[in-house]
Amino acid sequence: MSIKPKIAAISVPFDLGAGRRGASHGPKAILDAGLLQALGQMDYTVDHVADIRLADDTAAPLDAQVDATNLNYFAEVIEINTRLAEQVAQVVSQDYFPLILGGDHSIAIGTLAGLSSHYHHLGVIWIDAHSDLNSADTSPSGNIHGMSLAVSLGIGHPMLTAIMGNKPKVKPENIVLIGARSLDEGEKKLIRSLGIKCFTMYDIDRKGMAQVMQEAIDYIQIRTDGVHLSYDVDSVDPIEAPGTGTTVKGGLQFREAHLAVEMLHEAGIVTSAEFVEVNPLLDDSNKTSQLAVSLISSFFGEQIL
Repeated sequence: MSIKPKIAAISVPFDLGAGRRGASHGPKAILDAGLLQALGQMDYTVDHVADIRLADDTAAPLDAQVDATNLNYFAEVIEINTRLAEQVAQVVSQDYFPLILGGDHSIAIGTLAGLSSHYHHLGVIWIDAHSDLNSADTSPSGNIHGMSLAVSLGIGHPMLTAIMGNKPKVKPENIVLIGARSLDEGEKKLIRSLGIKCFTMYDIDRKGMAQVMQEAIDYIQIRTDGVHLSYDVDSVDPIEAPGTGTTVKGGLQFREAHLAVEMLHEAGIVTSAEFVEVNPLLDDSNKTSQLAVSLISSFFGEQIL
């Protein structure tokens, strides 16, 4: 990102894909923590182009295409992601850099769907404690935020996978998972069977964050025509990021979390980004919202010196 792109900030105050309410307040908390001011001080042009919300009448039941399912808030997830996909596709066509502020991680369904209308070989760097590769058959909870990457691979309910077209939005060989430390058995089998590149916390412990990120960058840049960063704050250790709904001990430390985005900025390969799962209702003195602002700022090039 040597030439500063125009940024289209898209807020998605939605949390019905998660098991705990509160992530719907995440976008406002991040903005209130000074995101736009921080980016402005780095001479970025930022247009807060949209605030994607459900229509007031969303509670109407879906039609007879929907079979018995354990997917929670199915209709609402479809609606919000359809709206988001259309917005993302629009801003990409206008040469903006989409910056999506979540909301829970189910919104990645819409983000990746919208991006897939522009990129033929979309790459995804998924920094998350979880892989979000469950489906209705493997999910222990039925919460769709744990299925968003699977849906983007074309795995899951056809009404989810068909948002912005029936084809898969990303190929398994174009995905890199970073920071995984809580994987369900079905997800482990899928990662192995599809050959998805996955750097767990064990890999980060053994190799160090710098080597993991360099390997991820080298791997993904040679096979893609655009790269999306999907950054779930629960990838960071709960000591640093308490304000998120699915905390898991043993996550990224503060400097590891920053080094990841700093190296992505230096590589200049990322063409869109989303930061999700900030839950102010669970936070400690806005610590996680402030962390999100600092991570986004580092991603866009803020330096210590």
